[in-house]
Amino acid sequence: MDLDAYSTAHAAEWDRLRELSRRRRFAGRDADELIEHYQAGATQLSAITTSAGQVPQAASLSVLLSRARLRFTGATAEPLAQLARYATREVPAALYRIRILTLVVGALFVIIASLYAVWVASTPGVLAALGPYDELRQYAEEDFVGYYSASSEAVFGLQVFSNNAWIATQAVAFGITGLYVPFIVFQNAQGLGISAGIMAEFDRLDVFFLSILPHGQLEIYAIFVASAGGLMIFWAWVSPGPRTRLQALAEDGRALFAIIGGLVAALLVSGIIEGYVTRQEWPDVVRIGIGTVALVAFLLYQWMLGGRAARDGETGDLDPISRGARVVVGD
Repeated sequence: MDLDAYSTAHAAEWDRLRELSRRRRFAGRDADELIEHYQAGATQLSAITTSAGQVPQAASLSVLLSRARLRFTGATAEPLAQLARYATREVPAALYRIRILTLVVGALFVIIASLYAVWVASTPGVLAALGPYDELRQYAEEDFVGYYSASSEAVFGLQVFSNNAWIATQAVAFGITGLYVPFIVFQNAQGLGISAGIMAEFDRLDVFFLSILPHGQLEIYAIFVASAGGLMIFWAWVSPGPRTRLQALAEDGRALFAIIGGLVAALLVSGIIEGYVTRQEWPDVVRIGIGTVALVAFLLYQWMLGGRAARDGETGDLDPISRGARVVVGD
């Protein structure tokens, strides 16, 4: 069997089955069509597995048939099974959808922050405009590091989580405008770059990185993810492709809720690290190593687990159909 030719020949049928399985309400003829396409798809899946075994086309069609079957069986998963699916399939698949956009946002952030750092550190007039020299020295030598021990670990971690969650919320909530996300990225990159420039002026750039890296790796990457999620909604509105704008916004909006789940976990972990690890007098390699492990774990979750879920046909759009919503036949 030529799998590519076979998949092309039946692509329209599978697209129609996917469309029907995502509906929340059905007219009677649509419910009949859903069952007909399901039966045809089951036959096609059997033909594929018999001829070629468990190939990616079979896995994708199997997921699609499972969703369709749940529409007319009304089967529901156990709460723990639903939670496990959410954490191991839907969230990483949604994060995987915006992986490239996340990297683009990250690259722009680093470029902007670096340019501001160099500008502040190398231009006396800019440094003077930021404030009195003695106050800048105090910031570099005392206030920057003192910030991390200004309150107890638990209180400080909660403050950090709340602040970062607020930034991420703005990126997500106002992403559809297409303007607010670039503003947030620029504003935060500018602030980080100016801080680095001041620290460099007083030969404290090493302290800057040693203070930022333990928690900042995951924290800043989470802001990139939030920004990419907001831009995803903006692009769904601007260029929905073959979907209607309403359908595109609905589907990508559901995926955005899955992304938010991943962001909450990432920001909570980074807040704990900033509250309990950054301030410790541990060897730098230990403190930075903890932050690096946290970032790598999130990257594996997004890229590897998310990629696997996506290849299996998971979209990450939190479609209630895929979790067992019943077929509701309208008039």
